[in-house]
Amino acid sequence: MLELFLKGFIIGFAIAAPVGPIGVLCIQRSLHNGFGVGLMTGLGAALADGVYGLIAGFGLTAVSHFLIKEQVWIRVIGGLFLIYLGIKTACASPCQQTASRLDRSPWHACGTTFLLTLTSPLTILSFIAVFSGLGLGSTNTHYTYALALVLGITLGSGAWWFLLSGGVAFILHHRITPRIMRIINAVSGAIILACGVFSLKM
Repeated sequence: MLELFLKGFIIGFAIAAPVGPIGVLCIQRSLHNGFGVGLMTGLGAALADGVYGLIAGFGLTAVSHFLIKEQVWIRVIGGLFLIYLGIKTACASPCQQTASRLDRSPWHACGTTFLLTLTSPLTILSFIAVFSGLGLGSTNTHYTYALALVLGITLGSGAWWFLLSGGVAFILHHRITPRIMRIINAVSGAIILACGVFSLKM
C-alpha cells in the first residue's frame, strides 16, 4: 500500500515536472500575483492529474475511450483556451494593482489550469501507459490499491507545483522590476500562444 503510494507520488511529480504551457503559466502568475495564485494554478493541474489517474487506475475504459475518440474537439477547445490565455498573459500589466479581481483570484487560477489539463488528450494517454506498465488499471485491480496510487499521483503533482510556485514567488518575485516583468509577460504569453496554435495544428 505504502509502496504504491510512493510510486504514485513519483509518477505525479515526474509527469508534472516538464515545463509546458501550464508550467509557464504557473511561473508567470507566481511572479505577477504571488505565491497563492501561483500555487493554485499548479494545484488545478494536480487535481486534473488526479481525475485522469482515477480514470486510468480504476479501469474506466468507457471514459478513456470517449476522451481518445473525441480528442480532436478536446484539443480544439484546449488550443483556443491556450491562445486566449497567451494573448491575455502577453498583454498583462506588470503592476499588480492594475490586475482585475478575477485575475488575482486563486480559485480562478485553479479552475483555468484544471480545464486546460483536462483538455489535453496526452495526459490521459500518459496515465494509461504508466498504469499499464505497472500492471494496474484493469478490472482486477483492487480499488484500495488504485486509490493509494491515485492519491500519491495527486500529491506528487501538487508537491512539484508547490516547489515551483514557492521558489519563483519567494526567490525571484521581489527582484523583478516592472520592465523585466513586461518582458516575462510577453515571452510567457508568446510561449502559451504558440502551444495553443500547435495544439490546433496537431
